[in-house]
Amino acid sequence: MLSVEIDPGSGFCGGVIRAISRAEDYLSQGGRLYSLGDIVHNEAELSRLGSQGLVTVNSLEQVPEGQTVLIRAHGEPPATYAAASQRSLQVIDCSCPVVLQLQGRIRQAYARLHRSGLHGQVIIFGRVGHAEVLGLLGQVDGDALVVENAAMLTEALESGKIDLSQPVEIFSQTTKSPLEYGVICQMLRDKGARLTVHNTICGQVASRHEKLAAFAREHDVIVFVAGRTSSNGRALSDLCRRENPRTYLLGNASEIQAQWFHGCKTVGVCGATSTPKWLLEEVAAAIAALS
Repeated sequence: MLSVEIDPGSGFCGGVIRAISRAEDYLSQGGRLYSLGDIVHNEAELSRLGSQGLVTVNSLEQVPEGQTVLIRAHGEPPATYAAASQRSLQVIDCSCPVVLQLQGRIRQAYARLHRSGLHGQVIIFGRVGHAEVLGLLGQVDGDALVVENAAMLTEALESGKIDLSQPVEIFSQTTKSPLEYGVICQMLRDKGARLTVHNTICGQVASRHEKLAAFAREHDVIVFVAGRTSSNGRALSDLCRRENPRTYLLGNASEIQAQWFHGCKTVGVCGATSTPKWLLEEVAAAIAALS
């Protein structure tokens, strides 16, 4: 019989819990609520909230004038708030406090790097096009360099996109890997950059890495549950796979394959900061039913 354990540290982070709670409170009053972008990168949870009246839109132009729009935990650039005001939209701002703090720190660094004739540079370690990263870029009118990985940083250094004669301040998207961020920062130091490193990875995310690695080693098979568009999900499932090659990434219980568990006794079920607890429980129950 399979022993199935759900990682106690998996599930929504505080910022996502806050955003979904506020959305549910509003929807319980019978109104329609428009979310600017996916409130969470998980298809199953989006479907559940959609059944309650949450409408996901890609731009403010899709929101009828005078209606209510939710700003998700990822945050938004200042231009979004100005556009909402111009269209008389009511705003429920669910930007994560950790992201808001990061936005402020980037604005301060940019001002610091461009005073008294300096022409320093802000670098953001994050996924190009990610909602949080777009919000961070908006704090400095796009005048920052985004790097996703070591290869992208190498290209930026070789092409002269980074001016090593000027000071550089680097920040990380809040959900990135601390290990990968350390590698990026060390590469810049090795090139002689006048570098200031800001520790901006969310504490809840950072602390999970060590604990999740141990969880992955403790089980014969790991089933990682995350949405297809979850950046955090990809990073954490890759972490699990490095520790346990028998790691499988899926979106819901219907994707489970019985052959994954041949010859194993213990299965660990875990997920991203955008994976709801109810979905983890559903997947765990489906696996347990196989034995």
